Amino acid sequence: MIYRLLAMNIDGTILQSNGKLHKSVKDAVEYVQSKGVTVTLVTSRNFVFAKRIAKALKLQSMIIAHHGSFIASTSDQALFVKRIDEQIVYDIVRLLESYPCHIRIVHERYSISNVPIKQNIVSRAIIDMNSFSSYHHQFVENISSYVEEEQIHPTHIEVVFHNSSVANEVKTALQNMYYEVDLQLYGNQLIILPNSVSKLTGLLYTCEKWKIPLNQVVAIGSDLDDLDIIDAVGLGVAMGNAPLEVKDKADWITRSNNEHGVSYMVREHFRKQQPIGLIDKINSTKK
Repeated sequence: MIYRLLAMNIDGTILQSNGKLHKSVKDAVEYVQSKGVTVTLVTSRNFVFAKRIAKALKLQSMIIAHHGSFIASTSDQALFVKRIDEQIVYDIVRLLESYPCHIRIVHERYSISNVPIKQNIVSRAIIDMNSFSSYHHQFVENISSYVEEEQIHPTHIEVVFHNSSVANEVKTALQNMYYEVDLQLYGNQLIILPNSVSKLTGLLYTCEKWKIPLNQVVAIGSDLDDLDIIDAVGLGVAMGNAPLEVKDKADWITRSNNEHGVSYMVREHFRKQQPIGLIDKINSTKK
């Protein structure tokens, strides 16, 4: 099988556990791009942060950010955006405020969250101060009042509860109340997305734009929200540090992010593949 697209998650995949981007990843991306393979990022992170990573990797492609609800080129041109209606945002936030939880409302240019009740309920997936150097984040005392006044129209909402049972209770309530949103639950973390949005739908969109069949895609991931992508593509790769559920869906398991797993996988699977331009030229002569 010839692979024309390499899709990679950011956290736990191309970033090490210390949040740094190792030179081995940059070398691997340069190597695979030299063979004519397109490389893209598929991430839950905001676009501003993802663009910084893309710039460090010298990518000139579309970036699938915000769990798939915001897709843009590295030149900042938005190609696909899907948002949650502001009235639904307000209603959902009012419900969430009746529970002890940390709420973050995410827009591609900024995010708003309530002041955490207890600092230990805030996960790195929700609040990461390292990503705010060029991305505005604001804490507010009353988030529903702020939403009502500002009429925020976000790409998604991220919520962290004290425990998973409460998170599951809220998920069930929201499912019964709103068909306009999709909900992803990971332990005590709830992701609220516009209807029919996910990392996989974002990848399908980019594949259609680039006219690349899904079976000619390699996807590398490490998080539970990478499951659908890893299962759907031609070659699904789980990082060595990925949860067991992700590894079970993968076609291949590479080393961990701290053991240069992306670099190892790229060298192993792309070293025998001829450059895409040469492959297409050979195929054209056979017609």
